[in-house]
Amino acid sequence: MASVTKTVTKKSAKKEPTNFSRDKRRKHHHFLVTVYYADGEKFGRVYTDKDKADRFADRQKRSPVVKSARVTQVS
Repeated sequence: MASVTKTVTKKSAKKEPTNFSRDKRRKHHHFLVTVYYADGEKFGRVYTDKDKADRFADRQKRSPVVKSARVTQVS
């Protein structure tokens, strides 16, 4: 009997960061604004314009019930 060996590749646990600037599939980028409230709630909104996303995050940070607001690029 011939034994069949199967090679198993192990994926690394560390995920490499993606480079969205070289992605030719997108016509524009998407920016997710995540707002964290003091009571533990979370709210997210997606913008295609970074300037609008930054202005929304800054406006939300002025509220006393908002703990933090961050802008991340999602595509």
